[in-house]
Amino acid sequence: MREFIVEADGGSRGNPGPAGYGAVVVDAATGETLAEAAEYIGVATNNVAEYRGLIAGLTAARALDPGAPVHVRMDSKLVVEQMSGRWKIKHPDMKPLAAQAAQILPPSQVTYEWIPRAQNKHADRLANEAMDAGTRGEQWTPSATRADAIHPQAQEAPLQGRGERRDQPPPAATRTTPGGEAAKAVSDVRAARNLAADKPSVGWGAPPDLGPPTTFVLLRHGETPLTPQKRFSGSGGTDPALSETGRDQAERAARSLATHGTVQAIVASPLTRTRETAATVAARLGLEVVIDEGLRETDFGAWEGMTFGEVRERYPEDLNAWLASPDAEPTGGGESFTATAHRISATRDKLTAAYAGRTVLLVTHVTPIKTLVRLAIGAPAESLFRMELSAASLSTVAYYADGNASLRVFNDTSHLR
Repeated sequence: MREFIVEADGGSRGNPGPAGYGAVVVDAATGETLAEAAEYIGVATNNVAEYRGLIAGLTAARALDPGAPVHVRMDSKLVVEQMSGRWKIKHPDMKPLAAQAAQILPPSQVTYEWIPRAQNKHADRLANEAMDAGTRGEQWTPSATRADAIHPQAQEAPLQGRGERRDQPPPAATRTTPGGEAAKAVSDVRAARNLAADKPSVGWGAPPDLGPPTTFVLLRHGETPLTPQKRFSGSGGTDPALSETGRDQAERAARSLATHGTVQAIVASPLTRTRETAATVAARLGLEVVIDEGLRETDFGAWEGMTFGEVRERYPEDLNAWLASPDAEPTGGGESFTATAHRISATRDKLTAAYAGRTVLLVTHVTPIKTLVRLAIGAPAESLFRMELSAASLSTVAYYADGNASLRVFNDTSHLR
């Protein structure tokens, strides 16, 4: 039985801004590219563009063989988790797109996997080439589907999903061509791909028109009575307030942020220690505090209020499992680091869209800050145990319109000295 891999991506330069998607269908057995799809879609958000890329990829796979299993690989955690049924779809713009994607092939025929952005370069390049052409006012499409790759049953199948008109022409990337033309198209695309590989997409070679990044200044709350004792203090414990030292730290952080004068908005975790820290900064900057549940600390279950040594003594097996795997939960139904990462990445996507191009202070906790940092630099989950994050420290991550991120500052405590 044939099996396809669909890799899809989408991007928005401004979020919302000029947007486009790219998708590629690969033969799972040989690794050979069978079809490509890409389109400039005008002004849209990253998430809309990513869903459009998924739809195009599934449509192209169905055109090749409507009965083949499809494994979708995307670097959009939101799309993967929503289409896998693990996350609810709440945004009104996402619901119809998710429904359209779900109708293209039977759900039992499609599986989803999240991959790092570095492993999704083919689809990302297609999306960026489509956006480049669109912003120049040009029409651009990738190579056509290989004619010899199409299953006979697909010749009679509608190409654009169930419920759409059958008299519409298929997308440019799924039109068939005679063998010679298809070979030339594939050759042209491979040549273009080689040229594109020589052009850096980030860093010094980044295009100059990405606009200002969305910048998160990450402030860990000040000390509580539990902090100097190094006790587990998550979202499921006693919700301690700041200590006298913590209040002084919050004031020092506020003075430093006021001196820089770049923060335009403040978003905080709902827990007492973060709300108190945020309120101190907000009073100094003359801003309002927005509370976001997604920024809360991990729930450490039965370990709340204990030291590491106490947990080691009482729950040694659970602690060893937790240290060995990000999927392991603390004793008593706490939150795993994997679950925390899903929550934080969704919150990150929501906030970067809401505050596009602005500098936002996020007042939160150790695990959310470390998670944002590790996701920005593409570090593995075990890196959480290898970062030191002090109370009332400042870190900074910038998010660019092409989907890349840059860690600028980590664990700065100079304002506390």
